[in-house]
Amino acid sequence: MLIYKYIYGPVNSWRLGRSLGIDPISSKRKACTFDCIYCQVGKAKSCSLKRRVFVPTEKLIKELSSIPKLNIDYITFSGTGEPTLAKNLGSMIKEIRKFRKEKIAVLTNATLLGRKDVQRELKHADLVEAKLDAPSNDLLQIINKPHKSISVKKIVDSIKMFKKDFKGKLALQVMFTKDNIAYAEEIAKIIKSIKPDEVHLNTPTRPCGIKPASKEEIDKITHHFKSLRVVSVYDKRKRKKTKPISRKETLRRRGKA
Repeated sequence: MLIYKYIYGPVNSWRLGRSLGIDPISSKRKACTFDCIYCQVGKAKSCSLKRRVFVPTEKLIKELSSIPKLNIDYITFSGTGEPTLAKNLGSMIKEIRKFRKEKIAVLTNATLLGRKDVQRELKHADLVEAKLDAPSNDLLQIINKPHKSISVKKIVDSIKMFKKDFKGKLALQVMFTKDNIAYAEEIAKIIKSIKPDEVHLNTPTRPCGIKPASKEEIDKITHHFKSLRVVSVYDKRKRKKTKPISRKETLRRRGKA
């Protein structure tokens, strides 16, 4: 029986369809530039902006090459931390391109998108989904608990800088909780200035200790984003059947949805 250390899923993603997860961090403790209150992975030991190699590219590729034939829509970089902290993220994407035909997505909190090296590496992805949960630094501290050098302005400026040269699809995700749902209009105003290809309205539906916003609450604020292409976690769509190749590793990274 194969043991998967860096790959999890595939899962039924409301945003991406059948998604096979790649965890370029694969650490027992979360490595991230945020320590979000709703993170299902748990608390970060400390927030860091330092990029390093967590998983050697050759080990990831060897594991990915060994998986059984799967019907998937996306190969998605996410997992136990901020994927752009992996210094070899670009080489992983390029190596996967050599033998897989599925689209590649990267889910990021956007804190490193202003870096030229990160921009170069992400240009090989089909979809980059960035996070924007707060319109002010006070809310950013409450919800995302970022590294001390990070501000809302830096995040927004980084996303805009990244968007200038990115040829793929740029989506922005907002995770709504009781702390920020009253600021939906302010968040929408910032997002409109960025002009992403799509906006994903989310709320913590996986076990994390934070109560999710209801469908009625999300529906009520959707009009603030009306000039944008919006997808909500509560939208009714036909779910695609999936069976994880490793239930244990999938639960460790995503919790029980």
